[in-house]
Amino acid sequence: MHKSGSPDFVFWVHNMSQRIVYLNGQYLPIEQAQVSVLDRGFLFGDGVYEVIPAYGGHLLRLPQHLQRLQNSLDAIQLVNPLSKDEWIEILQTLLTKNQGQDQSVYLQVTRGVAEQRDHSFPDAIKPTVFVMANLLPAQSKDELAKGVAAITVDDIRWRACHIKAIALLANTLLRQQATAAGAAEAILIRDGLVTEGAASNVFIVKDHVLLTPPVGPTLLTGVTRDLILEQAKLNGIDCAERDIAEGELTQADEIWLSSSTREILPVISLNGDAVGNGQSGPIWNRMIDIFQQYKDVLRTGAE
Repeated sequence: MHKSGSPDFVFWVHNMSQRIVYLNGQYLPIEQAQVSVLDRGFLFGDGVYEVIPAYGGHLLRLPQHLQRLQNSLDAIQLVNPLSKDEWIEILQTLLTKNQGQDQSVYLQVTRGVAEQRDHSFPDAIKPTVFVMANLLPAQSKDELAKGVAAITVDDIRWRACHIKAIALLANTLLRQQATAAGAAEAILIRDGLVTEGAASNVFIVKDHVLLTPPVGPTLLTGVTRDLILEQAKLNGIDCAERDIAEGELTQADEIWLSSSTREILPVISLNGDAVGNGQSGPIWNRMIDIFQQYKDVLRTGAE
């Protein structure tokens, strides 16, 4: 468990030059990793990515993350450059080479470097593969329970949000809109319905039922989102996937945000108004305990 003042965190910050990353078959110090300016990821945002948390050296739901990576690659018509075993070897090697009990691994695959800038897919180029590990600072339940503020904004993104694409300008602009308003996240609204956050999935609780928007092209299916639904069902929490109207947010007893690195955050303020009683709710308190227990089991390698 790593807080910003912990020895692990201080070690990580003061030893950035010792961070090892993977780039196209090589393990390198991060400052030596270089990509051509003609890489299509740089020129077009032509690539996909994944973020996988690891607790105690054990990657969370690795098969599901690798399947989502495959789905994204298929969607952009890019052949997976590595086998499952090769991905596993790279990810585990980076966890070993970099310090930290809990880490998150970022992996990115772009279409690669072409001889010239052209919108059409070039023939016979090799994809660029980049992977790095980052420290995953932990927060206590009490810290998480303080909650965050969010705002609602129009979802201006494209119509293929189920692809985990590296072209995140729209998401960045939406998150910055929230930051400028003093909020932690923007909850996106399309055609009167909640889709997701700028960098998270969204849940609400109403009358003791946990709800989240259904899977579809307007949102990215989160691995943490799916884990929450699975654990809710296993632990007797009523839950459902269905459309959530914008107006239901203001009537919700609880609102949550979920992601691989932020885990489960309660929203206590929406557009400046209190959510429920303005505190983390009872269903969130129950789910965060379930989630922490799941992580503790994962740390033992018994997921």
